[in-house]
Amino acid sequence: MSASRLTGVVHAATRGVVGLLFVGHGLRKLTTALGGPGLEGATAQMEGLGLHPARANALSAATTQLAAGVLLTAGLLTPVASAAIAGNMFVVMRTSCAGKGPWGVNGGWEYPLVLAGAALALAEHGPGPLSLDRALGTERSGAGIGLAAASVSAASAAAVLTRARA
Repeated sequence: MSASRLTGVVHAATRGVVGLLFVGHGLRKLTTALGGPGLEGATAQMEGLGLHPARANALSAATTQLAAGVLLTAGLLTPVASAAIAGNMFVVMRTSCAGKGPWGVNGGWEYPLVLAGAALALAEHGPGPLSLDRALGTERSGAGIGLAAASVSAASAAAVLTRARA
């Protein structure tokens, strides 16, 4: 296998792992699929985290996770999907992981940080040759794209937290 073909497979696999995890997260919040709490349980979780209005935040988180996961997996609108995923994880780190230290086994921010970092790395490096962005001629990558995705994700997380806690 050539180096460029291998790079394409690695990009696609990385997008698939991160993207499909987010599809699962979204489905779990919307339904009881995959052992999830469904929208009622997700609403209760948002209420417990102080994210108001809780139902709107649960629905927003679920649809963002589902849509961004699908887009990232397909390699379509990759910088947008990456920013949505990272922003979502920044909110998780500031709410459900707050005060628990870094390690995931303790409910810490280790896992959300890895997912946010992987998503932002995909924004910077691009979705790769086995992507809809490449096939459609819309692929964007580079330091500026990565910085823009990181900025949008941080700003959107700050807006969610400010609105939800007002």
